[in-house]
Amino acid sequence: MDFVTLIGVGLLTGVTTVLFGFGGGFVAVPVVVWADAALGTDAMRVATATSALVMVVNAAFATAVTPRRVLLALRGSGGLLLLLAAGAAAGALATRLAPAGLVRWAFIAYVAVTIADLLLRPGFLRPRSGGGTASDATRPLPMLLGAPIGAVAAFLGVGGSVMTVPAMRRAGHTMRMATSLANPLTLAIALPATVMSLGVAAVPSAAGAPVHLVGLLDVRAASALLLGALPVIAVLRRSPPRIPDRLHAWTYVGLLGVVTVAMGLTA
Repeated sequence: MDFVTLIGVGLLTGVTTVLFGFGGGFVAVPVVVWADAALGTDAMRVATATSALVMVVNAAFATAVTPRRVLLALRGSGGLLLLLAAGAAAGALATRLAPAGLVRWAFIAYVAVTIADLLLRPGFLRPRSGGGTASDATRPLPMLLGAPIGAVAAFLGVGGSVMTVPAMRRAGHTMRMATSLANPLTLAIALPATVMSLGVAAVPSAAGAPVHLVGLLDVRAASALLLGALPVIAVLRRSPPRIPDRLHAWTYVGLLGVVTVAMGLTA
């Protein structure tokens, strides 16, 4: 996959960061697996690590340009952020130790189960209330969920929004509010995961492959993805599209389905 194509994919990661709170993880993982296919089974490890780096930058930038009145909804969530980070460090370590094939199939299985949950259980596509309330906005997630969410998200390279967005949606938030708050939560997960990945020796298969790694990070792929994503994030945060809430929720589910199929094709 050439540099220009990766920039084009980066445009899509920018859209998903703003509209769905993904930070780029769900798009970046299958794309980097394809781009680094020469690494064989190690491509998944590199993809999850590179995805974390992309999410750090995308989520940090998206958070920085989010209106302060929106971010105030996370006031009092310091404990949650710390537990997300601690869980992410453990998840990133587990990725280094687990068989690469296990991580890939766990990614596919987790997203598939999430899609089924969103379709079948009320509260996401059929919200219990019409929108968020002031009390909902003060605690988007219970603090004790931080560690397991961070661990699973870092292990799979998905950033956490696939768990945090549905949870906030079921708390009564609109999709726009839930996806906006997902970015600072994703940042808390992706930052320690990236730091853990930098301290790892490059995978042995990289020696004979046209891939240049820093630790487990494919810096070339990450740079291309970010080059495409950051301008899109800046534009969409300044002039966000007006999407009906129900359509927004269905599109979220549809995107998860596309990513599941894409990962299945790489397996």
